[in-house]
Amino acid sequence: MMKLKVKKARCHVEFDFQVAGSVLKGTVKGSWQGVSTSLDIDSDEPLDRIVALIRNAKGGCFAEQLVVNPVKLTSSVTLKGQTVHFEPEN
Repeated sequence: MMKLKVKKARCHVEFDFQVAGSVLKGTVKGSWQGVSTSLDIDSDEPLDRIVALIRNAKGGCFAEQLVVNPVKLTSSVTLKGQTVHFEPEN
């Protein structure tokens, strides 16, 4: 744990996600265009310590790491106790 005094911190996150296709035709497809973050910090701590804090926070953020280092997604569907098999459309 880093013992730093931060007076105030504000983070703004923007997601750029598009959805195209038709629900009725079963052709809905989503796609990510990008994600951006903006961090505003108020602290009297030395700059190098705040930079180290930010580096640690970004490195340990599960959401940011999922975007930066995507992983294979596995999923299963069960309906009334029965496994439903289907192939997603590409």
